[in-house]
Amino acid sequence: MKTYIANPEAVESTHAFHLIDAEGLILGRLASAVANLLTGKNKPIYTPFLDTGDHVIIINADKIRLTGNKLEDKYVIYHTLYPGGFRKKPYSKALAERPEKIILKAVWGMLPKSKLGRKMLKKLRVYHGPEHPHAAQNPVPYVVK
Repeated sequence: MKTYIANPEAVESTHAFHLIDAEGLILGRLASAVANLLTGKNKPIYTPFLDTGDHVIIINADKIRLTGNKLEDKYVIYHTLYPGGFRKKPYSKALAERPEKIILKAVWGMLPKSKLGRKMLKKLRVYHGPEHPHAAQNPVPYVVK
């Protein structure tokens, strides 16, 4: 029995749009489900070196949950590239300001760190509230287990 390898022409026509409502979902579980959709590991035509994944639209990013004491104990850490520019911000403050960036960072941590991974991340769109401008793409609602 031969292993199936998809060719790039056949893969381009299989990209669908999924709509995920993040209200009440846990950040890590949401990120792993989204990473599976973006990589295409849920499809029988999955090929590791091709972009076989789908587009994902996440709404209500501001209503995401973190378990335990992570809101106070976990920090977003970055450096401004100036001397003494080390900064850290608790997740409670970061979620209040830009919840989209928190979800993007969590999903990026679960994707391959390559040109292909960056291409997959471009297919993710995260929105603060319940509205999104992608109604013309007819996104299919996706339920995260």
